[in-house]
Amino acid sequence: MSSAAYVSRVQLFLSCKGLLNKDVTSKSDPLVAVLLHDRRDSHRPWKEVGRTEVLQNTLDPKFATPIHLDYRFEEVQKLDFRVFDLDNATASLDDDDFLGSAETSLGQLVSNCSTTLPLKYKGKKGKDAGSITIVAEEVAKSNELLTLYFYARSLDKKDFLSKSDPYLEFSRTVADGSSLVMHRTEVIKNNLNPTWRPITLPSQKLSGGNDDNKIKVSCFDYDNDGSHDFIGEFVTTVRELKEASQKAVSWDCINPKKQAKKKSYKNSGVVYLSRTEVERLYTFLDFVTAGCQINFTVGIDFTGSNGHPNQPTSLHYINPYEPNEYTKALMAVGEICQQYDSDKLFPAFGFGAKVPPDSTVSHEFPLNGTPSNPYCPGIAGVVSAYQASLQTSTLWGPTNVAPIVNHVARFARDSAKSGLSNNYFILLLLTDGVLSDMADTKKAVIEASDLPMSVIIVGVGNADFSDMEVLDADNQRLQHGSKVAARDIVQFVPFRNYRRASPADLARDVLAEIPGQVVEYFRMKRISPMQKSS
Repeated sequence: MSSAAYVSRVQLFLSCKGLLNKDVTSKSDPLVAVLLHDRRDSHRPWKEVGRTEVLQNTLDPKFATPIHLDYRFEEVQKLDFRVFDLDNATASLDDDDFLGSAETSLGQLVSNCSTTLPLKYKGKKGKDAGSITIVAEEVAKSNELLTLYFYARSLDKKDFLSKSDPYLEFSRTVADGSSLVMHRTEVIKNNLNPTWRPITLPSQKLSGGNDDNKIKVSCFDYDNDGSHDFIGEFVTTVRELKEASQKAVSWDCINPKKQAKKKSYKNSGVVYLSRTEVERLYTFLDFVTAGCQINFTVGIDFTGSNGHPNQPTSLHYINPYEPNEYTKALMAVGEICQQYDSDKLFPAFGFGAKVPPDSTVSHEFPLNGTPSNPYCPGIAGVVSAYQASLQTSTLWGPTNVAPIVNHVARFARDSAKSGLSNNYFILLLLTDGVLSDMADTKKAVIEASDLPMSVIIVGVGNADFSDMEVLDADNQRLQHGSKVAARDIVQFVPFRNYRRASPADLARDVLAEIPGQVVEYFRMKRISPMQKSS
């Protein structure tokens, strides 16, 4: 029998009822952050795996943003759902009001389909903090992405002194009979003939895996106090939405109460789908099997804060009986990446050391000592060059990584000019702490975010890695001045969390975002997998 673990992709849809109200003049603006328990990490066992959108001014939110997780039958995957009242635009939730939390396991959620849990709130013993309902759905395999162009005409006027502020809400019924919100459009202010921005989302999210499943589209007039006025609704299917790829489709927007009262009632407006674009969603394997090369580059911190390599306390100490953390991290990540590189030749650099022949400080020196050919044969070759370089260089400073980021970005920029999906670049940075060139590094990463490139940072030692957390902008795009990253390309993990774990655990977590980043880049540039020549 096969011993392969069973893994299935699931999505969790969340809603709450009766939340605490932390705002004085209005209702709370709730958001749910979902955390997964990692038993391997004794320092920070709870890791955030996703969060919903923020809904304004409501104590009974129905969130449209699902949380995606890999369900593993053989593991107990503990989850903590934490609800906050968002008070500002920062990515951190530490400065927002906590509204309550509920713990359960992914296995329980999957087996029950729909689960309602009471929210617990410290200091509210015996008092109701509301509840959270989680609906778990397996993600059906679909490779279609829909872009929908909606507009409406002659919607009912709901406001006394102005026109309506309409938005559309898409929902469908799931196995237990409950209705889940799949998507909401933006609000168009003071307009009875709105044209909404194009909606792009996987067809599976709307259809639940069946193109004939009914989708209810409701139109509301947005009100700041959260009491949005119902304008009307209609029912459609993904199959019908796809028809707009050939010709426009329209629906009467019906208010059932008005329809029942007035025989002459026709509609509360008409909603049009002017066109639908159906795009194939390519996977990481689609690009790799079509010949996309993963080009792996290594950058290692040679600054003095690591300690003298000859001292056993140094992070660079070469212990004959056990590899140091730099070597362990390099081997764990490199062993995976080298499988996707045909020539197995990896450029490897150090930064922050005085190097021969004139002992000048360099932030981009080849570990093999050959500037014209910094390539090392395989990961074993990188390790050998790293250890040899420790003997010929002097650890110094400062900790500047922007030069190496820009170095790899030059190759990625040249490759991008071809308009093909033949190359993607990964930079592995191994460093022991605070960056000296944070502003320059932010700028370099933001510029690289528009290129076929990702940056993996492994923090070695026990230093402060708050700079790395900033670069790993999971919850909002990295920003520097007026410039904003095109996408998130940085993944950071501290090695100390994996000292008792296997190399496979480190590699899995540090490389988890790479396939998605590869796909995201080529989709952003509308580049398909290459056609292999016969």
